[in-house]
Amino acid sequence: MTRSPAVLSGDALLDNPGWHSLAGAHARFAEVHGGAARYQPDVSPIHALSDASSPESWESLKGLIPVGGSTFIPAAGAVPRPGWEVEFSIPGVQLVDVALAAGPDPSAVRLGAADVPEMLDLVARTKPGPFENRTVELGTYLGLRDESGALIAMAGERMHPPGWTEISAVCTDPGHRGKGLATRLIRAVAAGIRERGETPFLHTGASNTTAIRLYEAIGFTLRRTIDFTGYRRVS
Repeated sequence: MTRSPAVLSGDALLDNPGWHSLAGAHARFAEVHGGAARYQPDVSPIHALSDASSPESWESLKGLIPVGGSTFIPAAGAVPRPGWEVEFSIPGVQLVDVALAAGPDPSAVRLGAADVPEMLDLVARTKPGPFENRTVELGTYLGLRDESGALIAMAGERMHPPGWTEISAVCTDPGHRGKGLATRLIRAVAAGIRERGETPFLHTGASNTTAIRLYEAIGFTLRRTIDFTGYRRVS
């Protein structure tokens, strides 16, 4: 890591982006029970708590998850809670745009429902993170195709707390890496976010130093470390 975490004015919503997305711009995709919420399962596996330090929020989550069921919560802390056990925890980082040269890409195409089978295939081969049948509905997704028309790279929008939009599902077919395709798509997706008067942010694994170096080189800065933790309800 080449930079210390940044402290940016007005960015506190990013400490709990899932909750502020589900309570706001993505409310139409939300299932809510008290201080807990989740995206509809075919949209995203992400769950969120209004306050991860509150026992009441964890009790509310039981209204969404049956005993034996699992949940995926960013930024909740990899700590066992009463009635829950940690299934996995992936250390990550959160970066925000401070100097990105955003702009449209004339070769990028808007992806929609008809493209989902190709998108799911690309995700399965590149493992950028969770992507479901209706994830494409969360925002703008752009792709690049090769001469044969095959989808070879994509990026799009996921969590959407007020004033911010997450760039997610950034992936490139292994046979086309090293050509700057991901950077082109990040700049293009960011251009649309900026047009709405919002600021792009993104997440990646803390061990993904290649991606972190790329993001920092094109104008993102590290804001904070973050955990991506799965929990299983045991009682």
